[in-house]
Amino acid sequence: MIKKAVLFVALQCAWLMPFAQESAKAIQWKDIPNWQFVRTNGATPSPDGKWMAYVSGPTQGDLTLTLTRTLDTTKYVYKIGGASTPVFFNNDAQFVSFFESPKYAEIKTNEKTRRPSPKKLKIVSLKDTSSVTFNNVQNFSFSNDNGQWIAIRFDNNSLSAPSAAPMGVGAPRQASRSKGSDLLLYNLITKKKYNLGNVSEYSFNKSGQYLAYIIDANGKNGNGIFLMDLTTGISNALHNDEANFSKISWNKEGTAFALLKENTDKKFKSPVYTLIGVKNFKGHNADVFTFSGLDENQITAGYGISNNATPYWSKDLKTIFFGIAKLEKNEDQKNTEKKIDSIAKKDANNKIAAQDSVVGKKDSTLVAKGPRQPIAPRNNEPNKKDLEKPDMIIWHWQDKKLQSIQRNQLNAEKSFTIMSAWHIQENKFTSLADSNIKAISLSPNQLIGYGVDVTPYEYESNLSGQNFGDLYIVDIKTGQKKLAIERLYLNVNRGLRFSPNSDCLLFFREGHYQLLNTKTLAITNLTKNIPTSFVNQFDDHNIDRPATGSYGFTADNKYVLLKDNYDLWKVSLDGKSAIRLSDNWSSHKLIVSGYNRLYEEDDFIDLKKNQYFHVLNYNTKQKGVALLSANSNKLEILKLDDINISTLRKPKNSNSLFYTIERSNVAPDIFMATDKLLKQELKIVDNNPDSQKGKISAGSKLLTYVSAHGDTLHATLYLPANYVEGKSYPTITYIYERLTDEKNNYSQPLYPGGGFNRAMYTSNGYAVLMPDIKYKLNDPGMSAVACVAPAVKAAIATGIVDGNNVAIHGHSWGGYQTAFLITQTDIFKAAAAGAPLTNMISMYSLIYWNTGSSNQSIFESSQGRLTTGYWDNWDAYVRNSPIYHIKKVKTPLLLLHNDKDGAVDYTQGIEYYNGLRRLNKPVVMLTYNGENHGLMKEVNKKDYAVRMMEYFDHHLKGKPAPDWWQKGIKYIDLPKHLEERAF
Repeated sequence: MIKKAVLFVALQCAWLMPFAQESAKAIQWKDIPNWQFVRTNGATPSPDGKWMAYVSGPTQGDLTLTLTRTLDTTKYVYKIGGASTPVFFNNDAQFVSFFESPKYAEIKTNEKTRRPSPKKLKIVSLKDTSSVTFNNVQNFSFSNDNGQWIAIRFDNNSLSAPSAAPMGVGAPRQASRSKGSDLLLYNLITKKKYNLGNVSEYSFNKSGQYLAYIIDANGKNGNGIFLMDLTTGISNALHNDEANFSKISWNKEGTAFALLKENTDKKFKSPVYTLIGVKNFKGHNADVFTFSGLDENQITAGYGISNNATPYWSKDLKTIFFGIAKLEKNEDQKNTEKKIDSIAKKDANNKIAAQDSVVGKKDSTLVAKGPRQPIAPRNNEPNKKDLEKPDMIIWHWQDKKLQSIQRNQLNAEKSFTIMSAWHIQENKFTSLADSNIKAISLSPNQLIGYGVDVTPYEYESNLSGQNFGDLYIVDIKTGQKKLAIERLYLNVNRGLRFSPNSDCLLFFREGHYQLLNTKTLAITNLTKNIPTSFVNQFDDHNIDRPATGSYGFTADNKYVLLKDNYDLWKVSLDGKSAIRLSDNWSSHKLIVSGYNRLYEEDDFIDLKKNQYFHVLNYNTKQKGVALLSANSNKLEILKLDDINISTLRKPKNSNSLFYTIERSNVAPDIFMATDKLLKQELKIVDNNPDSQKGKISAGSKLLTYVSAHGDTLHATLYLPANYVEGKSYPTITYIYERLTDEKNNYSQPLYPGGGFNRAMYTSNGYAVLMPDIKYKLNDPGMSAVACVAPAVKAAIATGIVDGNNVAIHGHSWGGYQTAFLITQTDIFKAAAAGAPLTNMISMYSLIYWNTGSSNQSIFESSQGRLTTGYWDNWDAYVRNSPIYHIKKVKTPLLLLHNDKDGAVDYTQGIEYYNGLRRLNKPVVMLTYNGENHGLMKEVNKKDYAVRMMEYFDHHLKGKPAPDWWQKGIKYIDLPKHLEERAF
C-alpha cells in the first residue's frame, strides 16, 4: 500500500514537471553576464571543518564572499568587488582572510587604460566577526602552525632615488629600482603591528616560529637575508651583501632553508649566483653555508648556479640541490681573451722565428706581423656585419628537432638548468643531470634518482611520436649513472614510481607492471600471474599495449596498488601475492576510476587509514565513491548515482569530508559528511537559486546502440528545458571522442571559446546528443561515421529527437569529424565545424605551430590513429579526408578557422571553404583575426556563439536567415555590420 502511494506521488510530480519547466524562460546570450553561481573550485573549509567560505555572484559583475557555519545556518556576507579571491584560514580557524577588489566596472576601465586595480586585505575574526582592513596589499601569509601572525606585503611602485657614493670613492651610483616594499607583521591576538621595510620576499617555517625575509633596499644598502624569531621578536642579519637575494625555500619540517644571492661580474653578461643554506637555528641565530660555484675546480667548467631553479635541502640536511646553467661571457671579456691569446701566439711565433734565424732555417708558414686588428664593436654599437647577415632558417633533414620546435623551445632551453648537488660536509659538487638526461627524479631517501635519456631515439620519436628512452639510476653522491633499462617504451607509461624505501622502481612494459631493483637492477614482473589484463582496453590510439593505471606504493613498503580495466589490486612487491580489493567489479562493469588523495602530508598510501576511491559504472555512467577502510581488503561502495562527485577534501584538523555533487541539470552543490560512510551528509552550499531552476535542462538519458562495426556503445541525450514527453525536438549532435563518462556533468551558461555551450541550447528548446566514438586504426573518419550515424538513429527512435531537424557540431578533432561526416551521410540538416583538419595528406606534414612539432607524430601515435605516412597508406589517408569526398556534401556548413590557428593550420579551412565554394555548396567561413585554435577575446566568443545559434535556429527552427548567412557581407561593409551587431 505504501509503495502504491509513493508511486502515485511520483507520477503526479512527473505530470507536473513539464508544465513547470515549460514556464521557465529560456536563457538568452545577453543574460550570461548576470547569471549567478558559486565558484565551487575556490570554496574553502576551515582547518577545523566548522566554517566554509565561498565566492558567488554573476558571471560578470560584483561578487560576494560568504562565510557559513557548517553545522547551523549562521552566515556572514561580504562584498569583495569585481574579482574573485582566494580564501585562507589561520591554523586554529580563528581568523579568515581574503581580498577586496574595486568594482567590476572599475576593473574593466583600468584594464583598458592599463592601470592596476589595487586590492585590500580583510581579516575577519570568526569569534565575533570583528575585522581589520589593509589597503594596497600585494600578498600575505599566515604563520603556518603557529597561526597567531599574518605577514602582509604592500605594493611598491616607486623608483628608488640615487644614493651618493662616499667621499673619495667616485661618482654617485645610478638610480635602481629596488624590489623591496613594506612588510607588516600583524599579531592576530594582540593586534600589535610591526613594520619591516624594503622586504622583497618572506616565508614562515612550518611551526611558525621563524620568519625568513629578504631586504632589497635602494642602492642595495643593507641587503641580505634576515631571520626573525617570533617568540622574541628579535631579527638578525644572517648574511649581508650589496647584492640581490631570492628564492627562499624552507624544507618540509621547517628546520632549514636555502636561497640564492645574485651578484654582477664584469666577466659575464648575466648575473652570477651564490648558493646559501641555513640550518641549526638557535633563537635568531643559525649556521649559514655558502657556495659560489664560480671555481671551475669545484663546478662544471663554463657553468654557474642558475636562478631558474629553486634550491632545496635534502631530508638529512647534508646536501642542497640546485640548478646550474651555462655562463655567457661578455663580448669585451671574450675580445680581451682573444687579444691575450693572439699576443701569446705572436710571442710564441716570434720566439720560433728567432730560433729559426739562429740556426739558419726558414719556415714558409710563418708570416710577418700584420697591422693590429680593430677591437670588435661594443654591444650597444651597430655592427655592419649584422646588417648584412641574411634573415633565414636552415632546415636540415638530420635535425633531431625541427627548427620550429627549436625556436619554440628557445626560451626553455635558455632557462634549462642541470640538476646538481652540493654536499656540504665534503664541500663537494656533483652534477646529476646533463644535456642528455635533462631531469632527475629523486628517490624518497634522496640517495639515488632516475633519469631518462631520450637522445638516442629523439629523431625517430619526433617523426612518429613513438617515444623511447634509456632509463638510468643515478647515484646522488657521485653522479654516477647506471643503465637500467634500454629502449623503454614511454608512450605506455603512466609515471615511474619509487618505493618508500627507494629499493624499487615501478614501471610498465610489454603489457605488464614490473619492478626494478635499484641496487641489483634485477626486474620482477608483478602482473604476469594475475588472471586479468593491465592493458587499457578503452585506449584505441596507435600505441602498443598502453597501461591501465597505478596508484602507487603502500606506506609499509609491502604492496603496490594497481588497477586493471575495472578492478583494484593489492600486489605484493615480490609478485607472489595479488588481492582483488574490488570484489570482481568487472562482472558488473564497475570501474575504479581514481584515487582520492585525502591526506596531504602522506607521500604514500597508508592502509592503516581510511582510503577513498572514485567509481564509474560503465553501463549506466553513474558515478560515486568507494571506501577502503583502514586495515581492510575490500572496497565498499558508499555512493553511486546519476551524479558527478568531486574529489573529497579533508580539513587538517577535522574528520569531516567536503565535496561537491552535480547533475546534468543541477549545478554543483557543496556537501559535508561527518562520518566515514558519507551517511551523515549535509548540504552546506546551495548553488541553484530558485530563479534559475528549470532553465538549463530537464535532465539526461543514456542511450545504448550498436555501431556499424558491431560494437555496443553509448550516447548521452540531454533534454531541453521545456521537455514534454511525446514531443520531438530539434537536436544538436556534438562530437569529439568518448563523451558519455561525463553524462552527469553540469553545463555552466557562458560564452564558450569554441562557440557551443550545451546549457544555452537545451535552455532554448534543443536536445543535445553526445555519442561515444570507438576508433579503428587507419580509419578515424570512417569510425566516426560508423558510430555517430547509428547513434543519431537510436536517438530519433526515442521520439525525443526530431529526425528532420538534426544538426552536428564539433571543434578541432570534432571539427574534422564533422567536416568528414557530411561527406558520408545526409542525416544532418546543418553542420558547424570549428578549426577542422580537412586534408589528411597535406595536413600530415604541416607544423603544429603552438609547439613547433610536425603533425606526423599526431597522425601516427595520437588522435590521427594512422600507422604510417601517407606514402605507404594512401588509401586510408584519402578514404578519411573530407576534401576528397567534397562533391558528396549536401549539408549547409558553418566553418570557423582563425588566421593564427597554431594547432590546425589555417590553410585547412581555406582549402575546404574554397572547394565547397567552387562546387557552389552552401558554406560560410568565419575568421577571427589574430585568434588561435580557440577564441580568447570575450567579444569574439560572444559573436561566434550568437552567430552559431542564429545559424542553427534558421535551419532547425525555421527562423529567418541572418543576413551574413543569406547573402554575405562585403568586405567594405564589414565594419558597419560589426558595429550594428556590437553587444
